[in-house]
Amino acid sequence: MANQDNNDGGEERQLTEAEAAIIEFMKQKAALEARGGNAAAEEEQTEHKFWDTQPMPHATSGADIPEGAIVPNKPKEELRDTPYTMPAGFEWSNVDVSQKEQRDEVYELLAANYVEDDDCQFRFDYSRAFLEWALTPPGSREDFLLGVRSSSKGKLVAFISAVPAKVQVRDNLVDMVEINFLCVHKKLRSKRLAPVLIKEITRRVNLTGVFQAVYTAGVVLPVPVGSARYHHRSLNPKKLVNVGFSRLPPRMTMARLQKLYKLPTTTSKLNLRPMEEKDVEGVHALLTTYLEKFPLHVAFTKEEIAHWMLPREGVIHSYVATNDEGTITDFCSYYHLPSTILGHDDTLNAAYSFYNVATSVDLTELMRDSLILAKQGGSDVFNALDLMENERFLSELKFGIGDGNLQYYLYNWACPAMESKEIGIVLL
Repeated sequence: MANQDNNDGGEERQLTEAEAAIIEFMKQKAALEARGGNAAAEEEQTEHKFWDTQPMPHATSGADIPEGAIVPNKPKEELRDTPYTMPAGFEWSNVDVSQKEQRDEVYELLAANYVEDDDCQFRFDYSRAFLEWALTPPGSREDFLLGVRSSSKGKLVAFISAVPAKVQVRDNLVDMVEINFLCVHKKLRSKRLAPVLIKEITRRVNLTGVFQAVYTAGVVLPVPVGSARYHHRSLNPKKLVNVGFSRLPPRMTMARLQKLYKLPTTTSKLNLRPMEEKDVEGVHALLTTYLEKFPLHVAFTKEEIAHWMLPREGVIHSYVATNDEGTITDFCSYYHLPSTILGHDDTLNAAYSFYNVATSVDLTELMRDSLILAKQGGSDVFNALDLMENERFLSELKFGIGDGNLQYYLYNWACPAMESKEIGIVLL
């Protein structure tokens, strides 16, 4: 229920002000990936010199190009079989994140160099467990977790990852990789390592017979297949104000702000429970059927469902509901991406909506339960993109709209542009 004291609309305006800092920072998941971590996007966002050389649709609409591969697949014998040359003082290095020492190196590189806000108050903090989850799905390869080390000290100074996925693009099921975590040490941005990283990961992926990729960025490069916008729902407004993340607007008391965001203490679906191994087949069937609605989506295998959806403490939470016959009817999930609060001995705990399917109740009811569970688990804010059918619940559940767009790209694949509601992929 909306706050009954809000009769003249003034409190709604104040609420927007209170969330301004949240909206300004959380949009960095899109925009600051381009500046703080996605170094290639930073270097090319003005002139696109590098991207203009890549097999991407360079017209304003993919409708001008026949749908499908832009550059035909090449036989292995026509591909470069040696790594690209690194600048003097640097060398290529495969990264094995199953090894604690190397996982720590990736964590430390990203934590210090990937994404932080302009005022250096908050910094995204992908946990080590999150990185292991994100980088080791079925079919993952060590040579697709590509690092650059200094030749003298062996320090990891740059990184890029590719993980395999079968992606449905309209009428085509395409073998692709999901590209993520492109990061170059801040002191080395002038070395232009990022384009070399992209070319080398492309070469390695091509050698396995895969010639397409999907990825996201906060800047507009040639040419997005679609874009989405983040929305943010405060779960712990008092903490956000106390750490300086948001402010208490004029004429708004803390008690009123907390009342405005108050959630029930129990979920409405009494049979909603954490997903278990025995639920993999049912979740696979439910999610596969649901995702077929969307022209762009991942065609998950059962093994991939087990990897991506089974709960991992502090990483991914997933819940299912069943009917009297034991059939899974509803599914919700969210992952955890905390941020270090610089200058405070505290952490901003953010939950991100992942995949959700509601068949026995309205999606809004299921997502209200998801908010309750995230809050009970210690999350301070809940974020969701306006993908799939998410717009159905954003307003009613008091999400605030962000002002940064996340662009979706398909590498070496042309197709007509899509609306956000046609996109069924959530990239970490």
